[in-house]
Amino acid sequence: MSAAGRFLEFGVRTPDIMASLEFYRSLGFAEVDTADVYDHKYAVVSDGDLSIGLHDAERPFPRLTFVHPDIARHARAMLDHGFEFTRTVLDEDAFNELELEDPDRNVLSMLEARTFYGAAEEQELSACGSCFEMTLPVRDTIRAARFWAAVAPKVQEVREEPTMHMRFDAGGAALGLSESIALDGPSLCFRCQDQETLEHRAAMAGITIKMFPGFEGAFARLTAPEGTALYLFPEDFLGEAYEVEESDDLSGFPDTRN
Repeated sequence: MSAAGRFLEFGVRTPDIMASLEFYRSLGFAEVDTADVYDHKYAVVSDGDLSIGLHDAERPFPRLTFVHPDIARHARAMLDHGFEFTRTVLDEDAFNELELEDPDRNVLSMLEARTFYGAAEEQELSACGSCFEMTLPVRDTIRAARFWAAVAPKVQEVREEPTMHMRFDAGGAALGLSESIALDGPSLCFRCQDQETLEHRAAMAGITIKMFPGFEGAFARLTAPEGTALYLFPEDFLGEAYEVEESDDLSGFPDTRN
């Protein structure tokens, strides 16, 4: 488990939850049962691997959400190591949560427990295929990596050209940091090897497919009603991931905070 905890969901702000649910279900995602922990409308869709949280709330989104046990003690340890929280809820009578932002204002949220019940393991992937990376836009990959390496220290892949790109194992999910100017927000990248089925499902649901959107050689982009970008590739644009030894030694990353 990473320092952030176990990955739970890719959370997005969704003013019209029913429209977003219809979009994802039409592609083969399934709605899963949620717990009554939030004071706002909340739903989750999953393909059995990736879970997307749909939140009708005014808080900062999108966000990567993790579950970490004993969150109060962990919060004190993070404060001692220089982390600054943008939101803290730590009380015996509340659902405990921590929120913080990376240098590019991408949001990380940590919860004391799961907020939904996982999809069935036998559930088939959606028509989008398998999600191989959640990608965050950053201005300076090395600067952003100093933040993310402290909470998800297992680096999977580093690429310097044509644009800097780093991928981390973030609590069981692949997290990418990209300097690509074609990326306009936190996005989901899928390996889709059945383009015909995807196009058929999209046509049946009236979903527009933008072909060849210009990000990392994606052959298509779908945009959900709430604005989430789903990029579709025939293969992972970084190739096969490899793992290096987990370490919190950041000496290889120059400190660019000043």
